[in-house]
Amino acid sequence: MSAMRKDGFAERLPNEVEIRNAEQLRTIIASQLRSEEGARISLAQPDGEIRTVTLSPALAASFMEVLRLVSTGRGFRMIPVDAELTTQEAADCLNVSRPYLIKLLENGEIPHLKTGRHRKVKASELFAYKQKRDGIRASALSELAALDAENDLI
Repeated sequence: MSAMRKDGFAERLPNEVEIRNAEQLRTIIASQLRSEEGARISLAQPDGEIRTVTLSPALAASFMEVLRLVSTGRGFRMIPVDAELTTQEAADCLNVSRPYLIKLLENGEIPHLKTGRHRKVKASELFAYKQKRDGIRASALSELAALDAENDLI
């Protein structure tokens, strides 16, 4: 397998060279990361000129997340917030079955568009549902942990 592949990681996993590269870059950026300022990194241009780039905190965090995925050998797919997803893509994002997602759509828990027989889910609506669902789960988990602590189970 070539170390110089140009295709993304949506349809394949990173190879060993890509994993090492991602970990090296993640370490470099992490060493420069300042929470309020982001990260300042210097890059050598092909002509030898050194350019310094300042990554905003949000861009640095996003870049670090991508590098973390690659450095742990996982593939990923980027989804623009304004994208319209098929029901299978939406189900994959939530890590649920497609029939379960259809139930969520039919129960009105996630807004969707219907064109003929096909349903489309706006990524922004899906992300909002996921954030709400994850908040409810985190709250329930905290309550369970508190009950365990109350009853000396931990």
